[in-house]
Amino acid sequence: MRRQFIRELTQGMTVDAVFAVCGKEMRCTRAGDAFLALEVSDRTGRMRAVYFRPTHEAAAVPSGAVVHIKGTVTAYRGTKRISVDVMRPVDEYDPAELMQSSKRDSAEVVESFKAVAASVKDRSLRQVLKAVFGDEEFFARFLACPGARAHHHAHLGGLVEHTLSVATLCRTLGPLYDRVDSDLLVTVALLHDIGKVDELAYSSTVSYTDEGRLLGHVVLGERRMREAVLRSNMPIAPELLTKISHAMLSHHGELEWGSPRRPSTIEALLLHHADNLDAKADGFLSVTGGASLAEERWTDASNLFRRPLWAPSPVADERPMPAAEDAHQLVRA
Repeated sequence: MRRQFIRELTQGMTVDAVFAVCGKEMRCTRAGDAFLALEVSDRTGRMRAVYFRPTHEAAAVPSGAVVHIKGTVTAYRGTKRISVDVMRPVDEYDPAELMQSSKRDSAEVVESFKAVAASVKDRSLRQVLKAVFGDEEFFARFLACPGARAHHHAHLGGLVEHTLSVATLCRTLGPLYDRVDSDLLVTVALLHDIGKVDELAYSSTVSYTDEGRLLGHVVLGERRMREAVLRSNMPIAPELLTKISHAMLSHHGELEWGSPRRPSTIEALLLHHADNLDAKADGFLSVTGGASLAEERWTDASNLFRRPLWAPSPVADERPMPAAEDAHQLVRA
């Protein structure tokens, strides 16, 4: 029997497959009957599930476990979910079916990351980057870590991809505006999410560590940067460390978005918007990619953006390049 993946499930389809349990909560119906509200995942995405009158074995399954589910795809208030008939834990499974990996060549990503880091000319900032990323054990974890639990770059290797994209955006933004310290901007872009290595746990699914839930990656990252510099015994000026800390602590932009501080320097402001742009763009492509595979022109509204998104099928751009004289006239116009 062909392996079923979440991205392919449609309403009315019979489900017989292995998933990871991302979250679970025991609830009661209005009639007082117990049911399990679940979120399950595989390498293609996440989906809600519901199990009415669950067995004791199913109710005892912890988040992060891998389970074999039999049931049917139904819809509740316009959102697809799996109505579970049978759910049991499994010990043997293929991790590659549950955790999505990067589609990019890992060696190419690492070389690009190192090239961006090498573009920083300021000696003190280079020392800070060396103090953090020169730790081989940490750098290996950084390269493997997902970029988030959900919504964007939520796959193995997603963190370095997101970081590289944000740093590349910042390297382009710096020269566009007056009084921007471009070296500082690129440095904080490379450092801004290092706390996710301590915030996230990932084996069969992406979840949060206790430290991640209690403190969050924004605080954990700034703390990790400070501790790495302290261990290195490098003479970094306190004023420079303060600027780095501020950008890292304010990169979510608003207090209600998990940012301890709001951006108060131009570098912190540009970092925040570059980070938000890359996260939203990747999240948009992730949501619409599933609809495109299902040959749907629109997604539903149960996504990061809380609205239907247009997802046309990708087409090859076969438009001819304009002749040189046409391009010249276009510029003159």
